[in-house]
Parts: sequence; C-alpha cells; structure tokens
Amino acid sequence: MSVPVLPRVSQPLIDQPGWPLAVLFLGFPLWYLLGLSVIMFYLVAIPMAWFLWRRRKEIVIPSGFNIWVIFLVVVVLSGFMLGVNAPFAVEGFGLPGSLLTYGVRLVWYVTATIVFLYIVNIPEKDLTFRRVSRWLAFMFVVTTIGGLIGLLFPDIDMLSVLGQLLPGGLASNAFVGEFVRIDVADIQNILGFEEVRPKAPFPYANSWGANLSMFLPFFVYSWIIVGRRWERILAPFVLVGAATGIVFSLNRTLWGALAAGAVYGIVQLVRLRPRLLPLMLIGAAVVVLAFFASGLNSIVTARLDNPHSDERRGELAGKSWQAVAEASPVLGFGNIRDVQGSFASIAGGETPSCPGCSVPPFGTQGQFWLVLYAQGLAGVLFFCGFILYRMARHLKTRDGPSIAMFAAMIFFIIELPFYDLLGPPLFTGMLALGLLWRRRAQEHGYPDPAEVSELDRSSVSAAVPGGLTHG
Repeated sequence: MSVPVLPRVSQPLIDQPGWPLAVLFLGFPLWYLLGLSVIMFYLVAIPMAWFLWRRRKEIVIPSGFNIWVIFLVVVVLSGFMLGVNAPFAVEGFGLPGSLLTYGVRLVWYVTATIVFLYIVNIPEKDLTFRRVSRWLAFMFVVTTIGGLIGLLFPDIDMLSVLGQLLPGGLASNAFVGEFVRIDVADIQNILGFEEVRPKAPFPYANSWGANLSMFLPFFVYSWIIVGRRWERILAPFVLVGAATGIVFSLNRTLWGALAAGAVYGIVQLVRLRPRLLPLMLIGAAVVVLAFFASGLNSIVTARLDNPHSDERRGELAGKSWQAVAEASPVLGFGNIRDVQGSFASIAGGETPSCPGCSVPPFGTQGQFWLVLYAQGLAGVLFFCGFILYRMARHLKTRDGPSIAMFAAMIFFIIELPFYDLLGPPLFTGMLALGLLWRRRAQEHGYPDPAEVSELDRSSVSAAVPGGLTHG
C-alpha cells in the first residue's frame, strides 16, 4: 500500500508547513508499537506552539475563540476543587491521587487548542486540505487494520518498547498501563458468551470506534471522491474490513452515528449532483443485501436485544447530575471520582465472584459527563458552546471538503454523551473545525475579516504556552 508522502523538503524541516501533523499521523503505527502513540500528540504540539509564537504579531484567531478560552480558564479553576469531597464518591479521592490525571486532561485540552490555531494560521496554498485529508485517511486505514488484527489475533497482549523501559511499578500502574501496552482487543461477555471487540491501535473498543468514525469522512473524500485509480480500487475492500470491525465492536453509538452521517452525506451529495441519486440508491441496496447475506445482522440484532450497560449508565448519569447540582454546580470537581460502593449498596463493588458489579467512576462513560462532572455547568456551557458555534458558522457548506469535515463533527456531537472523546477524537475534531474555518476564509480571501474579531485576537494569550499576543 502506498503511503502519503511527507511534505517536500525544500527548506529546513522545522519550517515545513504541517510537518508535525505528518510525523504524528504517518508515523502512528510506529508510535503505537513503541508505546508513544499518546505522548506523540503532546510532543508535536511543541513545534506547533513554536510556529504560532514566531508569528504571534500576525496570528489569526477565528471568531468565537474567546468562548474556548473561557472554557480553558474554567478547567484551570476546577483544579482547585480536586480536594473537595463529592456526594456519592469515595472520600479523599481528590489530591494527590487525582492530580496526575487532571494534569493529563489539561494537557489534552491545551494540545487541542494548539492544533486548532496551528491549522488556522497555515494558508491553503502552503498546506492543502487534500494533503491533510490524506493523512487522516491513512489513519482510517491504520485503524481498520488494527481492528482486523484484534479480531484475528485477540490474544496479543504485551508491553510496548516504552513499557519495557519504564520501572516495574510505573509500568504496572493502571492509568499508565493503558497507554504502554499493546493490547489489540477486549474480550467481554455482552451477548451471553465471550465476544472479541477490536481496539488497536487505541486503548479501548469505544475509542477505536470514535476514532474510526472521525477519520472515515476524510477517507471517503481522499480515496473515493478525489482518489487515485488504485485508491478507488482498494477503497471498497478497506470499507468491508472497517465494516467487519464496526459490527464486531458492538458499539451501538458508532452504528447510530454512522447511520446519521450516511444520511447527511447522501443528502449533501444529491444536492451537489442530483444525477447520482439512482446510483447511490443502488449502492445502498447492495450494501444492505450484502449485510444480511453475510449474517452480520444477527450480531447487530443480538446486541440491540442486550442493552448490557444502559441501566448502569443511566444511574451514573443521574447521580452525576445530582452531585454537581448539590455540591459544585459551577466548577464541578476538577476530575473523575470513584463511586462509593455500588448503586445497590454502599458496601457493593467488584468482587472475585462478581467482577461486573463495580461501577465506573463519575465523569466517565462520555465526554459530556466528564466535562459536567469535572468542570460543572460552566464547563458544559463553554465547551459545547464553542463547538456548536463553530459548526453553526458552516451549516450552509456545500463543497466536498467542507461536507467531509462537517460530517466528522456530526459524529463528534452524536458520540459526545457516550464516548470519552478527550484524546485523538478531540484533536481530530479541533483540526476539522480549524480546516472548516480556513475553507470558508479562503472563499472570502485569507484571512476572512468577517471571521476575525479583535477581542478574539487578544484572548489567545490565555490559550497557548508562552502567552501569544496580537501585536
């Protein structure tokens, strides 16, 4: 398989537009094997921040960015709530045990901020959408292959290179271990028997599904809409492999998100090219027939008949709302907290005879719940407010690249209450929002004065390390 090339080196690498993103995405299989797949997101943010710092007197800030800056301020202020006991949670869970994970989540938010500003400030002529889209399409292929490896060889479970170099105590830490182990699948009992749920090259089956969905629109655009001949030939085989992983992942939210995305994509394509409607209907019929002929529909039916975690998710959500409303409605509790016992009994929890009796921590089971519990109603208001504001600016997009980026954000919004998106999905989402802004600005001349506010220019100093300012 041919791989999208790195930017042409006609000048020093440090000055090549987009090179940190190329290194991150095109090298991702290597970073995964080395145990650096998460750390690399942080590392590539450093040269991106340096790029912004060097251009601080002419930096462009899209309108509405001050909403995101306020959210970052709320995240910082919520750190002062780490030592506060929360209702229904284990007492004393705040400092110091929660400080590390709070710091990691803060770094993720800063990293997402940097990539948004970075892509906004690189003109299309220096780093085309098609090139970035091909890098993200490559990630879709990597995720698909990782999913198939998980299905075929689910017993692969070993320490990465970094995991072998870490001290034993640190490598065995549950939080650290999630990111330094090469564990390609989760083996769970959801349908009444052991099922293999793919997750490579990510730490969880749900994160595998979230990332796959975020990369999918870019794959469709790069390999099918404007792809080379060999890419269009291989694309159906890649999609079949992805569909296999999607079904066996048992991710109902992923299924629903993809269905909504398919409807959106078809509607937009018909608006652009009405003559394609009969062809798309025939294609949809072929896909449906193949799905039922393969027998995969029985897995979907069985999953829908076994809600599994619905009751637990509902109780966790209800208690999260109640705890935040009673004790810290504005700033939340800074981080996730372990549930005291179980919802059935304060003395409940996981036991050797009932490993499934444990309850996930408050602030998990969905990015929305993380923001609500950790940053309170203020966090929810400004986090969701920024994403929805930026999406609203592009509701009337009609061109292929914008449709692909908007579809990725539709997936993000649908998955927000169900998947933990803080990580690569948020990184990709902020990248898509930045590309969307840049696409619109390009139509009006770069930068688009109507899209840039002086208030937003001055607010950037709070968002990027080093204190960016508009001169």
